[in-house]
Amino acid sequence: MPETRIKYKPDSVCAREISFIIRDNAVHDIQFEGGCSGNSKGLSRILEGMPVEDITKRLSGVTCGHKKTSCPDQLAKALLLHGKGEKGKKKK
Repeated sequence: MPETRIKYKPDSVCAREISFIIRDNAVHDIQFEGGCSGNSKGLSRILEGMPVEDITKRLSGVTCGHKKTSCPDQLAKALLLHGKGEKGKKKK
């Protein structure tokens, strides 16, 4: 069975899209489209294979400058939405 890449459109951050694969409750191949290239590549490598729950606990609420969110926080939100069975962000 082929793995499904989950795609999420984040709010209020530089990244335009965050995508990842979940296998055996662990996150793999995290990709950020746009945003700070070095930070997103580093974050992706550090989080590779980490359990979903660990990522959401560590990254939820992380802010960026004056913003109330960040790319890491948006990744946590995407993982939480996926865990609830939602596919990506709800349209307004």
